[in-house]
This record gives sequence, structure tokens and C-alpha cells, in this order.
Amino acid sequence: MDQQKKQRLEEAGIDVADALARFMDNEGLMLKFLLRFPEDQNFPLLKQAMDSGDTARAFEAAHTLKGVAGNLAMTGLFRQVSLLVEDLRSQDLPAAQARMPVLEETYTGIIAALGSLT
Repeated sequence: MDQQKKQRLEEAGIDVADALARFMDNEGLMLKFLLRFPEDQNFPLLKQAMDSGDTARAFEAAHTLKGVAGNLAMTGLFRQVSLLVEDLRSQDLPAAQARMPVLEETYTGIIAALGSLT
């Protein structure tokens, strides 16, 4: 991976070194999984559930998104969604809703960075 692509991913909150380690230094495999991330439906499901006030569905989508973000070394997204999961676990919907703009900005940044790789 060239330095410019790596920098874009790092700026979006992806720890490229950690991601590579998780994929046993197989860059092609890492990129394959990263580029499939935009197909993951957990963020849209989370957004829809939050908009409708469905904390159970929001928790499920957020918890799954947290796992995906962690596995792909998306450290910024992982941190943001982890906080949201804890808010939802404690049934604090207003706190969770307050976190959504930053979470969405982080998510959008990752999607843009991944889009620039193709």
C-alpha cells in the first residue's frame, strides 16, 4: 500500500499497522475486508433505530458495529460506538442520541477514506 493511501486510512481513524497484524500481514486480505465495510448495514440500522427511539435494536446494531470496528482496527469508530453502547446498555437514550453526530462524522470519514482507495 502506498504511503498516501495509508495516510488517508490513518487520518480516518484506522490503525493500519494493527489492521495488518490482525490479518497476519496479508495486505490484500486486509484491503478486501476494509473495502467490504461500506456494505455492512449496522450503521444504517443503528441510525434508523435511534431515529425511532428503539433502544433494543439500536443496542444490537451498535454492539455489532463495535465488533466490526474493533476487528478492522477502526479505533476512532470503535471508541465512539463503545461509548454509545454503554449509553444504550444503561437505557440512556438522550446521551446516546447526543453521541450520534460525532459517531456519524467518524463513520462518514471512514467511508470516504475507503472510497478513495478504489
